[in-house]
Amino acid sequence: MRVLIADKLSQRMEDALRDLGVDMDVRPDLTAEQLPGEIGQAQALVVRSTKVSAETINAGRKLSLIVRAGAGVNTIDTVAASSRGIYVTNCPGTNSAAVAELAIGLLVACDRRIVDASADLRAGRWRKKEYGKARGLRGRTLGILGAGMIGQAVAAAARGLAMRVAAWSRSLDPARAAALGLEYCASPLDLAKCSDAVSVHLAAAPETKGLVDREFLQAMREGAIFINTSRGEIVDQDALAQAVQQRQLRVGLDVFANEPSGGEAQFSQTDLARSVTATPHIGASTEQASDAVADDVARIIKAFYETGKPPRPINMCLRSPATHSLVIRHYNRVGVLAGILNLLREEEINVEEMENAIFDGAQAACCTLYLDAAPSQAALATLEQNELILQVTSGSR
Repeated sequence: MRVLIADKLSQRMEDALRDLGVDMDVRPDLTAEQLPGEIGQAQALVVRSTKVSAETINAGRKLSLIVRAGAGVNTIDTVAASSRGIYVTNCPGTNSAAVAELAIGLLVACDRRIVDASADLRAGRWRKKEYGKARGLRGRTLGILGAGMIGQAVAAAARGLAMRVAAWSRSLDPARAAALGLEYCASPLDLAKCSDAVSVHLAAAPETKGLVDREFLQAMREGAIFINTSRGEIVDQDALAQAVQQRQLRVGLDVFANEPSGGEAQFSQTDLARSVTATPHIGASTEQASDAVADDVARIIKAFYETGKPPRPINMCLRSPATHSLVIRHYNRVGVLAGILNLLREEEINVEEMENAIFDGAQAACCTLYLDAAPSQAALATLEQNELILQVTSGSR
């Protein structure tokens, strides 16, 4: 199997794949624009921040698997991948601790204005009076938008600072919030209103784009802290810049809308960066996180290499369009399944899902098919007359 690695990743992953015996093409400097011309005969593509466009997916004639060496998949055209039957998978949870550490670091840095104080000292200005005005975090309420693995890690760290923690998430309800030790908020606006600081930990998706808008920021307390280490597109940056000026929000950002790709590039959003505490999307960039991602990528590639299916594909249909089921117990002989499929083809019935389970001894099997229409009575009778078929059961879903 040929694997193209199109980002800088841990040597640990390369060593694991080399031990597996796959053919690796390590090209960490490839850009999104270069990928379509370089995908070649690769069956698997591993990326971290490099975007994978529909053009790249269509150019990869042998491409079967795309691995995002990180949590999100917003940089991959999953619609194009799904239309070509290409698995897309990622490494959730591997960078949770790293991102949570940076979020807490930005929180403290905003409260104590560490960056501004450091800049003044480097410029020869001792301003102890100015920077001795921090409110402190103990007993304050941290509101977390998104109670996934990273949000929960941030909550645990915040409780270590003796902060109260509230949360909102689409999947969160009062019972689960209580189980996680979180104060439940029914809406993002409720969270904004009750929090002294807000930290964003949502995945990029159509429903989260611009979720932190002007109304949300206006609902925050004057002088509150706002942290975003998730995705820049979740925040209305014009509204954020205005809130910094008008409501004196203290802001820590690791992500920006339309940020550069790659490790070195020009950055144009300097006006916003000058008014906040900011880092260049380094939330997941620790050695510990890199090693954890490397291990997970190696496990994914190994599973795909050995079974043809990766763990945790994110672009599988949650519920197939099948309307009927057909269960056939049969002798495990050559041609049985082919005969079943030929009969369904003649009836112009599509198989949406299929599983054939072999019983101990390999003498018999049970084939379950989910179909987009019901087989005719004549077809069922034909199957029942087959001496290699033991039982036929059909029904609707």
